[in-house]
Amino acid sequence: MADLPTHTIVFEILTRLPAKDVGRSKSVCKQWYALLSTQDFVKIHCSRSVVSSNQRVLLIDDLTCSVRPIISNNNDYGPSSTVTFPFHHQNNDVSILSHLNGLLCVCLNHTYELLLWNPTTTAFKRLSTPDSHGFYINNLDAIGLYVDADDDYKVLHIKRRSGVLGVYVYSREVDSWRNIPFITRQEYLSRHFNWSAGTFCGGTLYFTVCECWIGGTNVVICFDVNSEQFKEISFPPVPSNGMVQGVLVNVKNVLHMFASTGMFEMTIDLWTLQGDYWIKVLSCPPVPPISLSLWCDITHYVTNGNWFVMTKLGKLFTIEMDMKPFECFYPVSWFRGFKGAVFVQTIVSPSI
Repeated sequence: MADLPTHTIVFEILTRLPAKDVGRSKSVCKQWYALLSTQDFVKIHCSRSVVSSNQRVLLIDDLTCSVRPIISNNNDYGPSSTVTFPFHHQNNDVSILSHLNGLLCVCLNHTYELLLWNPTTTAFKRLSTPDSHGFYINNLDAIGLYVDADDDYKVLHIKRRSGVLGVYVYSREVDSWRNIPFITRQEYLSRHFNWSAGTFCGGTLYFTVCECWIGGTNVVICFDVNSEQFKEISFPPVPSNGMVQGVLVNVKNVLHMFASTGMFEMTIDLWTLQGDYWIKVLSCPPVPPISLSLWCDITHYVTNGNWFVMTKLGKLFTIEMDMKPFECFYPVSWFRGFKGAVFVQTIVSPSI
């Protein structure tokens, strides 16, 4: 350690600070401000911030927006702190569509505008343009947030308008949208299919595409973020005699799916993707009956060997699972009701 240059030691220490402390450290001197603003520092700091202690739950209701820690000892939400939106909104009409490395892609429901927002630093960037890019319609569109091989944060926007499909990519680096081709089955353009938000894993964005009735078609659409090519893979072989939902999660850069089926009682299986095929990791007993109003707000996380099913109101039930790959905290990548998100506290900026 004595042989290391002073600036190297300082760099190593600062990349391990909490995100809010990094912000305060920028005011120490000009040299620190310049160092903490470099993309290399932000990238390394982000990679070291993806730990359970930096995970937070953002919850939005009609009156407040709050951020809460998750307490691993009792596996519940900790005390909340109120968050003030840095952008104009109406009655908290903000939908959270996707998140990655501390950035949230959100929609302002009264204007349909898309924004990138870091709730830790409060910085945000509007993605809407005068030529009608960056406007999102719920139940028709799908959003995925990702990083390509050049470390450029991008947003994939799949738009369905009157039977016409448009696919657009926003680049943070060049601050603009462009159209890309997408060849898919014509029936996926129908309103009968529900597209999930995209989950980024291993250089690919994954979307579940599910037909909105019992016994309907369910598939997974994959988008290679570097080649910008799409392909379709099968859904896990789950029973189709009830409601079917697939919630994707990136666990140590391996894609997993919480596949839920049933009507009055739900069965949830955990699957992992190997190549283009799904392998079942575990099955849980039928869970207690859940009202449809709560089901729309459910999320899951795994920590300390237990699998928790949560709503905005708190914990619903716990499934014990003594599995080494799941010793740390892993959130699913979206809330069914768009009224919350599990995110990592970072200093990643929504703009360059």
